[in-house]
Amino acid sequence: MEKQATINLEQQFQDRVDQDIRIEPKDWMPDKYRQTLIRQISQHAHSEIVGMLPEGNWITRAPSLRRKATLIAKVQDEAGHGLYLYSAAETLGISRAEMIDQLHTGKAKYSSIFNYPTLTWADIGTIGWLVDGAAIMNQVPLCRTSYGPYARAMVRICKEESFHQRQGFEILLTLSRGSEAQKAMCQDAINRWWWPSIMMFGPADDASPHTAQSMKWKIKRFTNDELRQKFVDICADQVKILGMELPDPELKWNAERGHYDFGKINWEEFWQVISGNGPCNKERIAARVKAHEEGAWVREAATAFATKRAQKQSAAVA
Repeated sequence: MEKQATINLEQQFQDRVDQDIRIEPKDWMPDKYRQTLIRQISQHAHSEIVGMLPEGNWITRAPSLRRKATLIAKVQDEAGHGLYLYSAAETLGISRAEMIDQLHTGKAKYSSIFNYPTLTWADIGTIGWLVDGAAIMNQVPLCRTSYGPYARAMVRICKEESFHQRQGFEILLTLSRGSEAQKAMCQDAINRWWWPSIMMFGPADDASPHTAQSMKWKIKRFTNDELRQKFVDICADQVKILGMELPDPELKWNAERGHYDFGKINWEEFWQVISGNGPCNKERIAARVKAHEEGAWVREAATAFATKRAQKQSAAVA
C-alpha cells in the first residue's frame, strides 16, 4: 500500500514537471530529486565562492583605478551569487554549515576551471570572456529549471554574469589593440584557458551519470555536449573580433552539421583536476579553510548580536 502511494506521488510529481509547473520547497518530491538538487546547487554555490580567489588575486595589481573598481564589483557579485545559491539549497533541508564543511573536506566538488592559476592581467579578461561565457551558457537554461528557488535565484545571477562576460571581452579587446607584448599576452591567456573552459560543461554525455535523470526532471534543459557545442560556435566567431585564434587546429566550420567541429578534449586532465590533482586545488581549498577559520569571530559576533536583539524584542513585547 505504502509502495503504491509512493508510486502515485512520483507520477503526480513527474506530471507537474512535464507541465512546467515549478516545484516549491513544501511540495512533495522524490528523495533523489532533492539530493540531486542539493548536489548541483551546492556545487554551484561553492564554485562562485572559490571562483572569487583567482580574480581577487588581481585586485591590487589591476592596471588602473577603473579596472580595480570593476574587478572589485565583479568579485562582490560572485560572493552574492554564492549566498543566493546557498540560500536556495537550504530550502531543501541542508544547512549552510554542512555544505561548507563538505567543501572544506573535499566531499563536495566545485567547477574544475577554478583550479587553474591567473598568471597575467589578460587571464582576468579571458576568465570574463570564456569562463563567465561558459557559465552563462550553462546558467540561462537554469532560469527555467523545475525547482522554483533555484530558478528565481538564477535570474539575477545571469544578468550579472552577462555583465561580467562583456567586461572580460572588453579587457581582451583593449589588449588586442595594444602593443605587440599586449597582443601576445592576450593570445597566451586564450591558449591556456580555452580547453579548461570547454571542460567546464562537464563530461561527455555518454560519461555523465546524472544527465539523463536531470533532463527528465527538467533540472537541466540541455545536455553537456549540447551546451558545449553552442559555446564553441559562439566563441569561434567572437575570437575573430579580437584578431586572435583559438588553440585548436581542428576547429573548422561544418556546413553539413551547421556547427563548428573541434578537436578532442583531454578528459584525463579533466578527471585529474576533478579528483583534486589540478594546478591549484590544494591552494584553493587551503585559502577557503583559512578564511573560514579566521572569520569565525564575525559569525560569533553576528549570532550574539541577533540573540541579544531577539531577547530585547521579547522583553518589550512582554
